[in-house]
Amino acid sequence: MIRSLAVTTDNTVHHDIPLRQLNDANIKWYWVDFHNPSEEEALELKDHFHFHPLAIEDCFYLLQRPKMDHYENVHFFVMHAMNAKTLDAEEVDMFVGSNYIVTFHQHDSREIEDAWCRLSELENLRSEGHIYAAYLVLDNLVDQYFPSVYQIEDQLSEIENNVHSESIEVLMNDIFEIRSKLLKIRRTIVPMRDLLYRVINTDRIEQFRAHIVFFTDIHDHLLKLSEMIESNRDMTADMRDSYISLNSNRMNNIMKTLTVITTIFMPLTFIAGLYGMNFAYMPELKWHWGYFAILIFMFGIGLGMFAWFWKKGWFK
Repeated sequence: MIRSLAVTTDNTVHHDIPLRQLNDANIKWYWVDFHNPSEEEALELKDHFHFHPLAIEDCFYLLQRPKMDHYENVHFFVMHAMNAKTLDAEEVDMFVGSNYIVTFHQHDSREIEDAWCRLSELENLRSEGHIYAAYLVLDNLVDQYFPSVYQIEDQLSEIENNVHSESIEVLMNDIFEIRSKLLKIRRTIVPMRDLLYRVINTDRIEQFRAHIVFFTDIHDHLLKLSEMIESNRDMTADMRDSYISLNSNRMNNIMKTLTVITTIFMPLTFIAGLYGMNFAYMPELKWHWGYFAILIFMFGIGLGMFAWFWKKGWFK
């Protein structure tokens, strides 16, 4: 599907003007959006706009890393949206020309739809020009990262609140799942942060100079997101290490208890083995009270060792 939004010199907006009429003298600037275009529609990127073949190729061979390329009078941007459910990156491409922008995306994009509606309804935004429209697209893409990051922070807070009510295995599974989500989000945010850094420091797009403060604001948002991601990753690492240490300490206590019990039975086992030998000349075997004496002696040894270990605190 191809749709167009054209703003005339009197700041009125017109929708779905044929591409061949977008170069009319009365049109101040315009925005053409390609949404999952057919093969015939996709040919307009080459036949009408005459974009560079490499840029057109990047539009179709997903998934490209966020980047900015310059082709004569057209600047090409590869950006990433984030799927709110899967946290996977979805590519959104944008061409910025002298008085237009062209967006290209294979998936539904709430961010582009929101920017499209705002420009259609608010005259003060349309008067800012096509560079401001490009800013709106970028800003909407970045703003949609925040809910996913905030959701992960809420999950971490919930884990901290339930740390004593959940088993170690369940908590560890939750921690590793959250770390996997953070890694997915980081793969989107960090390249976008690098892209915005290039945008605000480039001298090849003179039109961006007038709106540099807006793009700097987006970069600040991405820096904040990056810090939140790293902070959450550090928190999950600390929680993981704490749970591993707790589990290791628990196992050490169990092994210590078993070792103490084994130690108590060692002399008892020795005595039982000694008198279990079938020698003929063992005087104790002929004592009338020998059996009971040995039992009392063994019981005394066991009780004495238990009391001594208890005093040492080995059962605590």
